[in-house]
Amino acid sequence: MDWANLTAFVAVADQGGFSAAAESLHLTQPAVSKRIALLEESLRARLFDRLGRQVVLTEAGRLLLPRARQILAEGEAARRALQDLDQDIGGRLSLATSHHVGLHRLPALLRRFTAQHPRAALDIRFMDSEQAYNQVLQGEVEVAVTTLGPTEAPLRSALVWHDPLQFAVAPDHPLARLPKATLADIAAHPAVLPDPNTFTHRIVAQTFARRGLALQVRMTTNHMETIKMMVSVGLAWSALPHTLLDAQVQVLPVPGVQLARRLGYVVHGGRTLSRAAQAFVGLLEEEASSS
Repeated sequence: MDWANLTAFVAVADQGGFSAAAESLHLTQPAVSKRIALLEESLRARLFDRLGRQVVLTEAGRLLLPRARQILAEGEAARRALQDLDQDIGGRLSLATSHHVGLHRLPALLRRFTAQHPRAALDIRFMDSEQAYNQVLQGEVEVAVTTLGPTEAPLRSALVWHDPLQFAVAPDHPLARLPKATLADIAAHPAVLPDPNTFTHRIVAQTFARRGLALQVRMTTNHMETIKMMVSVGLAWSALPHTLLDAQVQVLPVPGVQLARRLGYVVHGGRTLSRAAQAFVGLLEEEASSS
């Protein structure tokens, strides 16, 4: 049943006539008559009897009236709920992120999000970037904020931060004594890196492979803070983001070599994001434009 036709039906019943109903609805009388005719046709029942100038409900009309009022009331309630949803975002934001990105990039954004949308619940899952991609693909989460790797449809990714890696060693590491380091110099010493299947490991390994050099990997762990600790005590070199660089480690500039890493968000191109997810993606895009 069409809501406009139901609205006209209730108005005629309440006003006691077509002319009064038309005036209350800001319509012409023929328009109201047409809506009633369409409703009667769809229900295959006569709803009003015209007794001279008087309009009275038929038995079918009396049966329909309370149900029509209920349908219209529920429709108005749904409209208000959707309007409230636009104005006051609730629901749940399901988000996957890597430990490093979650600890070093998201706190300020999450603070802004929760301040703007206090009714929204957060479901944050910490995992490797590659797992986060898969979580979005499988529909387990709406948004992933991770190291960006190759992205194919139906996934869609967007850059938020450039996050280049720097070769780093402990200040007393043998490499730290070199006035200039080359990739060959670095490859002669063991490294500590994330697992080989991670985007970050591939960035580093491919940089050496292009020069015909192989890596000596002493150990792997996907926690960048642990990698930084291993570097700081002199056990190995690694490639660290600038957020982890401090006096505990020494940067090794290598002329002509850049380890470009990109951080951003990933969503499923075929999924309609919740209002909470749309709002969070909006904050990420604002961050990207200001970075």
